[in-house]
Amino acid sequence: MDSTSGIANALHSSGCLKFGSFQIKSGALSPYYIDLAHLLASPQDFCTIVDIAVAEIEKLVSTQKIVKLASIELKGALILPSISCRVKVPCVIVRKREKTYGATGRIAGADVVKGENVLFFDDVVSDGLSKVEGIKTLQNLGANVETILVVVDREQGGKENLEKLGYKVYALAKISDIVVSLLRSKKISEEHAYRILEYTKKGH
Repeated sequence: MDSTSGIANALHSSGCLKFGSFQIKSGALSPYYIDLAHLLASPQDFCTIVDIAVAEIEKLVSTQKIVKLASIELKGALILPSISCRVKVPCVIVRKREKTYGATGRIAGADVVKGENVLFFDDVVSDGLSKVEGIKTLQNLGANVETILVVVDREQGGKENLEKLGYKVYALAKISDIVVSLLRSKKISEEHAYRILEYTKKGH
């Protein structure tokens, strides 16, 4: 089974891929939504996503001298520690808001050291803007963040937007390929597939 089919099956069987009408962060309506938190209820599917991510990160780490992994809460942060354990690379979680008690600040996990190369991991990329916020926190602490890896590219221009800013962006799968894979295996209806593919073509 190739990685796209593996991700497609894992997202479908775990209930991460939902169909309907959903308002996404940009305010636009989407005919689907991906919620990787549902992987926590399906260990087998969780492991499938981790295995595929590990294989990709191992390739990136070997060629780009990456010494730390990072993500922003919540979805990417649920998966990253398991990946970190497998690839034996420390990880950092960026909080969306600064913690004001105990160990304060926006960083949890490994320390961010000036000059270190950090790979930024997240669940999906839409327009790419939400990634910049988390990355800037790391950069303000002196980290070099050039590489971004997401589980799913929603194909809404985010990958291209981030690449224009100078980042190298990798996705484990594109939503159009996931939909085609699920349609071929008759796990989703033609109607759901058509709605998502048309939505993607319009580049929302």
